[in-house]
Amino acid sequence: MNRTAEKSLSIIAVILTAIGTIFGFIVIAVFNLIKNDQTFRQELEMDLMNDPAITPADVDLFFSIMNGIGGFMWFLIIAMIISIVLNIVGIVNIWKDKNAKMAGIMFIIAGVLGGIISLPSILLYIAAILCFTKKPPLQDNLQYADNPYDGDGMRPL
Repeated sequence: MNRTAEKSLSIIAVILTAIGTIFGFIVIAVFNLIKNDQTFRQELEMDLMNDPAITPADVDLFFSIMNGIGGFMWFLIIAMIISIVLNIVGIVNIWKDKNAKMAGIMFIIAGVLGGIISLPSILLYIAAILCFTKKPPLQDNLQYADNPYDGDGMRPL
């Protein structure tokens, strides 16, 4: 069965998710560089302490949140990598005409892991819906006789 729409949507989603993952690695690298720079941290702490509305407890809370953000960003990157793998498994299932429903399930899981309302996820949801709704064409198993009714009063069974 021709599943060009599902193939193209899922390939576009893989490319966009891969770009997002690479961008995420760059953001994590820059974030860790800034977070581990002591001069930047001291200047930021002095600027925050000069603000009369911020207490020293707020400054400590800010830096503890910055430390926690790194772990959350790694969680997002790992989820996006799993999304790429599931998306590729779904593409292989469609490409070899194996099981379209399994590919649809893979696309939905990849869409959820890749970001619930991001563009690649929406493309994967559409591809999954197409996988579930497109039915293979019915095969006509009727056998036709080469010589139709010959007029002798007897018809073949």
